[in-house]
Amino acid sequence: MTVEKSMWSCFVPSCFNSDGETSPKPRKRDARQTSFQRLSLMDLSNPCSLLSEDLSMSLAGSDLHVFTHAELRVITQNFSQTNFLGEGGFGPVHKGFIDDKLKPGLKAQPVAVKLLDLDGLQGHREWLTEVIFLGQLKNSHLVKLIGYCYEEEHRLLVYEYMPRGSLENQLFRRYSVSLPWSTRMKIALGAAKGLAFLHELDKPVIYRDFKASNILLDSDYTAKLSDFGLAKDGPEGSETHVSTRVMGTQGYAAPEYIMTGHLTAMSDVYSFGVVLLELLTGRRSVDKSRPQREQNLAEWARPLLNDPRKLSRVMDPRLEGQYSEAGARKAAALAYQCLSHRPKTRPTMDIVVKTLEPLKDFDDVIIGTFVYVVPSETGEEDAKECDPKRDGRKDKGHETRHRHRKHRLHGSDRRTHLSSPKSPTIHSETVLQQNQTHGLQSPL
Repeated sequence: MTVEKSMWSCFVPSCFNSDGETSPKPRKRDARQTSFQRLSLMDLSNPCSLLSEDLSMSLAGSDLHVFTHAELRVITQNFSQTNFLGEGGFGPVHKGFIDDKLKPGLKAQPVAVKLLDLDGLQGHREWLTEVIFLGQLKNSHLVKLIGYCYEEEHRLLVYEYMPRGSLENQLFRRYSVSLPWSTRMKIALGAAKGLAFLHELDKPVIYRDFKASNILLDSDYTAKLSDFGLAKDGPEGSETHVSTRVMGTQGYAAPEYIMTGHLTAMSDVYSFGVVLLELLTGRRSVDKSRPQREQNLAEWARPLLNDPRKLSRVMDPRLEGQYSEAGARKAAALAYQCLSHRPKTRPTMDIVVKTLEPLKDFDDVIIGTFVYVVPSETGEEDAKECDPKRDGRKDKGHETRHRHRKHRLHGSDRRTHLSSPKSPTIHSETVLQQNQTHGLQSPL
């Protein structure tokens, strides 16, 4: 059977090539990479007609659990609305809880269960792509896929639960506390490490849909990449790119990929630059509610990133000046490089990680002076007693306030209209989509 042959060739360390001859000594693998030759979607004879049993056999080397639809109904309380977490192009996501009696070797834990919407933007192939990638790739900055359900028309995925949801919700949600500077840099670094891991595999992976809604956060804001439905195996050997249909999300996709369909690791680097810019500015990648020239974040902000005198104009006003000036300059310079229209001049994700490593620990954040004024019942009398003309002393309070007003913010004239948030979105869309404030996405 063809699928069985694929399984053995992919999960047993390669000792023979297709002609039966002994293969050359394999390269020493990175400790972060998988210890076996990774199964690819192309290794399956007919992915669209693959049977559940065949998939289970093909992923025999992984630690994925196979769930029944009945089990997932119990876990999520029949997919109740009270457990609803959000919805993306793949379909709705519900929270559930697995007890330690459900399956041997599976500990009790909260989970997120994603259902494939049969009428949605994604389909069986994207579902299968995610199972194959996340079933084999393990890293602290990739969301953990616990298992799946492949039963009749039902296609579901079971992930570890990420209590803080997506970066999109944390960064753009109205009435929420603004993410501190150090937390933003921690998130950027974690997401960068996830992309670097994918790019440095023996068989590289191009994520292709890197965006704020696909970065999930655990309780301590550790970033993990989710939704691998659009991921592709990268070019190998003498190949320079992968030719593919243009898919992704408007505002994040690299310009050369949109124009040519040529996909490279540098396409992911550009998308990372957009997300880094979102972290710096607090603005969405595309915001139709803003003036025409400011609607596309990368196009508007990039010319300002290399000029320290103009940088304060793009920084998120909700930070209220509480950020490292030196760190902001370095992060802005990095975003500028990632957003270059010449892919070859963009940094690799390994360089991005090394650049971001020290930024989360920069301690030159300016802390404004806190002044508490005690209200007085005899305010007029107190005012007279404190009149500098009467006691001949200089009004030190006025001097302090003036100095504080001058020193407190990096750009006090910054006033930014916050866009209205989208409805909660956990996972990505299949085709190149437009970000709209009401949260619905449609093909470009």
